[in-house]
Amino acid sequence: MTLTFSIFLPSGFGQDFAHFGDPIEAYEAVTTVARAADELGYEALYVPDHLHTIPPSHEYLFEAWSMVTGLARDTQRIRIGQLVTGNSYRNPALQAKMASTVDVMSRGRLTFGIGSGWYEPDYLAYGYQFGSAGDRLRHLREAVQVILALWTEKEATFDGKYYKIHGAINEPKGVQPRIPLMIAGAGEKVTLRLVAEYADACNVIESPAGLEHKYDVLRQHCVDVGRDYESIRRTATTAYILRDNDEQARAAVPPGAEFAYPGDLASYGLVGSVDTIRARIAAYEAAGVQELVVSFENPTEVEQVRQFAELFLK
Repeated sequence: MTLTFSIFLPSGFGQDFAHFGDPIEAYEAVTTVARAADELGYEALYVPDHLHTIPPSHEYLFEAWSMVTGLARDTQRIRIGQLVTGNSYRNPALQAKMASTVDVMSRGRLTFGIGSGWYEPDYLAYGYQFGSAGDRLRHLREAVQVILALWTEKEATFDGKYYKIHGAINEPKGVQPRIPLMIAGAGEKVTLRLVAEYADACNVIESPAGLEHKYDVLRQHCVDVGRDYESIRRTATTAYILRDNDEQARAAVPPGAEFAYPGDLASYGLVGSVDTIRARIAAYEAAGVQELVVSFENPTEVEQVRQFAELFLK
């Protein structure tokens, strides 16, 4: 197995653009990072899908599908996608159509990432029904079936509890044999079961030890549904903070990191000296990760992207 590296691009969700006074300048900084990643050999670019910053503020925040559409034309080789689109924000039939169009625009480089959604301020402010986690997962189960039907059937019909389509036509369906569907989340009973049933890829945020356990759960779900476990691409997300020594790197982990990364990020993320980070990369690979999505400390600074490529991509 050869581990590949991708980039978690800023959309503004983490107030990444607070130091910019001009939205055009902020967006162009993202484009500069994306183009550098395209040239340097990274596997993919992913953007988060949110409507408010965390915590909610008046800082810039760009809409995910608009960003991905722009990236489809701003880059040439690298794959693009969402990590991940919130199912509740858009009707899944429309999402399928949007994805098919972006796949054509990118000449077959889209990975469609989707999840059940989790950030309540988005829902409340924009008038979406938040409901329970179970509610959102039940919606997601139907949504992925709608999306896959529109990508594979001449005329798609689905009569569910939450979504209904009748003879829906989606042409073109994209230019890949089929757009890869990635489901994100670590829930063992439902989310990983959905991965086994429907997804081409998964994304889990965990320590290497935690990932080994989650992959064992996924493997059993695959057995239960008659799916080849190795047909599912295993991706994970981590953070990159490089310093001269591990103590300096640990001190640089921002407050609140545990909100996005379970446990002690400094003990397993790409946080530390060059040697420590190389050992952490090896641990992710040994756990079964095939694609590691890296969130950079300063995500709009292209030099960090170049630095990582020089140190760890070769």
